[in-house]
Amino acid sequence: MSEAATLDAYGELIEPLTLKIQRLLPGPVDRVWAYLTESELRRQWLASGQMQAKTNTPFELVWRNDELSDPPGKRPDGFGAEHRLESRILAFEPGRKLAFTWNQGEVSFELEPAGDKVLLTVIHRRLPDRAQLLNVSAGWHAHLDVLVTRISGKPQTASFWDGWSKLKAEYEKRLPA
Repeated sequence: MSEAATLDAYGELIEPLTLKIQRLLPGPVDRVWAYLTESELRRQWLASGQMQAKTNTPFELVWRNDELSDPPGKRPDGFGAEHRLESRILAFEPGRKLAFTWNQGEVSFELEPAGDKVLLTVIHRRLPDRAQLLNVSAGWHAHLDVLVTRISGKPQTASFWDGWSKLKAEYEKRLPA
């Protein structure tokens, strides 16, 4: 997969209010899958929450973004220290695909081997409006940056919230109104 080496770090709209964002991660696939499905590993880059390994089962995601970097940076207005989301698994195909509900929308993670790396594709569908699209775009970008750092075994040095704020401003310019 030669184009994977030159992936744009920014997400793109693949249809109205549907974001697609990709990252090329160090393999193997099983390790990346663990970072998607195991609560303690997922907590290090996104949100904790135990999930069963089967479709149509509920689970809860719990975000504590202030814990993703030291220092965390200034949390934007309207964002609490903790956020919870009730979700339901829509697809669970070990090493290939994980999808779950996200409020009224849906998020899917697809893994594809790319030599000694893994191409991760995240698609967030049915976002309700532009404001949510911008928050989610900056959020996925920032969280995936943390994942790349963690899965590569590097220390997290960039402030999560400061990075998120800069990314949101950039997505406001990049994504059509």
